[in-house]
Amino acid sequence: MLFETISDIFEQIVNYAILVSELAGVAILVFTLIKCFIGWIRKKKELRLDLAQGIALALEFKMGGEVLRTVIVREWNELLILGAIIVLRGALTFLIHWEIKQERERL
Repeated sequence: MLFETISDIFEQIVNYAILVSELAGVAILVFTLIKCFIGWIRKKKELRLDLAQGIALALEFKMGGEVLRTVIVREWNELLILGAIIVLRGALTFLIHWEIKQERERL
């Protein structure tokens, strides 16, 4: 009984942490898109760099939520799906950081 209560409380805390992490990622992405759209109107030179950095940061927050989600996974199917999502987001983050490096060298 006590173990189930502690387990339920832990699961709720993790779920809230996942929600906060996911919301932070979405907020960063929306802020970045608005900022870059304004920069595009103003013909800003570092637009691609700013966009790539914002997307990379948003992806890292989203990936943090996925890692937290692995704590409460109960079945192997869910774990495999989460693992695939983490690998894909990690690959995207790697590619975006590579793009940021290339863009910095170009400027």
